[in-house]
Amino acid sequence: MMSLPCFRSLARIARPRLLRLTRNFTVLAIESSADDTCAAVVTSSRQILSNVVIKQHELHEEYGGIYPPTAIHAHQRNMPFAVKRALSEANVDIIRDIDGIAVTRGPGMPGCLSVGTNAAKTLAAALNKPLVGVHHMQGHALTAIFTSESGTIKFPFLTLLISGGHTLLLLATDHHSFRILATTEDESIGRTFDKVSKLLALKWTALGPGDALEKFCAEEADEAPVEIPPITRPLIGKMQFSYSGLHSNIERFVHRAGGIENIDISTKRALARAFQEAAVKQLEEKVLLALQSCRQKGIHIQNLVVSGGVASNHYLRGRLQQCVITESANQNSPISLVFPPPYLCTDNAVMIGWASMHRFLAGDYDDYGVELQPKWSIEDLLIL
Repeated sequence: MMSLPCFRSLARIARPRLLRLTRNFTVLAIESSADDTCAAVVTSSRQILSNVVIKQHELHEEYGGIYPPTAIHAHQRNMPFAVKRALSEANVDIIRDIDGIAVTRGPGMPGCLSVGTNAAKTLAAALNKPLVGVHHMQGHALTAIFTSESGTIKFPFLTLLISGGHTLLLLATDHHSFRILATTEDESIGRTFDKVSKLLALKWTALGPGDALEKFCAEEADEAPVEIPPITRPLIGKMQFSYSGLHSNIERFVHRAGGIENIDISTKRALARAFQEAAVKQLEEKVLLALQSCRQKGIHIQNLVVSGGVASNHYLRGRLQQCVITESANQNSPISLVFPPPYLCTDNAVMIGWASMHRFLAGDYDDYGVELQPKWSIEDLLIL
């Protein structure tokens, strides 16, 4: 009986040489870590030739969040069309024009990740193209470098990654080296936004429940002011996030009222605004603590990069702008607040393609049998 080769020891094929290119290096990238089926074509000159994102919000709204079996089935249905569209819109031939294939290797939902990784590995192996597996949060962290003018963002910089799956404050020292300064002790800020939106029975927008809550808070309405009991701020002065308590505060208020149907629109909006203010206040506090700590250690920070789906929130953007103004004055040098364009803050394959580029150009590829990593600390990039 023939035994199959073990690929674990061959996870990365390192070729310590720079590729000599006569044209731009062009990457087909695939992302499927959660509920968006994504494919894109990008180049080493920072061009986006295509960017396809197929969303599943209408499939998950009844569950109040992502339902994994439904997400997996939708990825399996959508992935061939996403890849075909990406190639067509980029006007490229996969055999002649694509130089490498990149894919989200983790972290994320195992079944969802497997759809993207299997597609990418099969394409790469069949076409004899190099393959690079990318850390999802590394993609978010580096996006702003590629969307900003060359040289605008310099290492080291702080990056705040906030989404439905993560709440991370990182010190980035190069493309593959990140130190976690703060993370969540329970649930992510994005997941908490989604849960509170569901508690308040808000109708999802095209961007999901968190966006629905933000827009509900921002609506101008002729309503009498409503007093809401203050929401307790957890872990003050500590480099840790915690969001489950905020969700519990709103849940208890709704329960005491006998259900959301017994709460009028003015009170509902006051609840939403109180929650959003408390959630963003945590981010402000931890960012200021991190900037102050870096200053005291002699680490000169010029940029705060914010990405992930929650980074599209306009209230959050305004509050963080005040943070960097305050700390810029304290250190007598400017700190710039940088956001990728909103369409690149949420999950996309463009960020995966760009995050893979430095490895492709260095000739540092993954084996076709590389395993996905549903749980993968960004501090372990150089290990796995």
